[in-house]
Amino acid sequence: MKKSLLNKIKSHSAHIGIIGLGYVGLPLVLRFAEENFTVTGFDIDKSKVDALNSGQSYIRHIPESKIKALIETNKFKATSDYSLLQQMDAILICVPTPLNEQKEPDMQYIQATAKEIKKNLKKGHLIILESTTYPGTTREILLPILKQNGFNPGEDIFLAYSPEREDPGNPHFTTQNIPKVIGGITPSCTETAAALYG
Repeated sequence: MKKSLLNKIKSHSAHIGIIGLGYVGLPLVLRFAEENFTVTGFDIDKSKVDALNSGQSYIRHIPESKIKALIETNKFKATSDYSLLQQMDAILICVPTPLNEQKEPDMQYIQATAKEIKKNLKKGHLIILESTTYPGTTREILLPILKQNGFNPGEDIFLAYSPEREDPGNPHFTTQNIPKVIGGITPSCTETAAALYG
């Protein structure tokens, strides 16, 4: 499993799925598509999906010309159809974690996303949580949900956390040059996730 996935990543033939097309997810779409990966963006907000598929940007620092170019070259499409996760090789979770009344991250979006991934999980998937959250979220929330399919992390699937490092609108620090911190559930998971980020 790992060797095949690493080969796809190195050859840029891996299909990348990014869940959550906001200020974290959309810059990642650009980064991976501009590196010649094919990217599918997933969002429950149909207006975002429709805007992106028609070449429009709703994020100030992302020019529409870049979105249009990716759509025209078939390097990117947006969808609300989570069954298409089955076709992905790597899935990056970039959903919001707003603070609740107790000033703690609201985990409902991460939990809902994990359940959607579980429905469409296949051997060889790399799943990376990028959402801003507390240490242990990957192990405490994602891992138990994804293990329900009987897959072993580090052998059948690869699970990691790499916190988003987006500084919206800052031209000096972009997804291409901000250092990434990566932690996998196993060393094999870490190695696979690190390969994706280059």
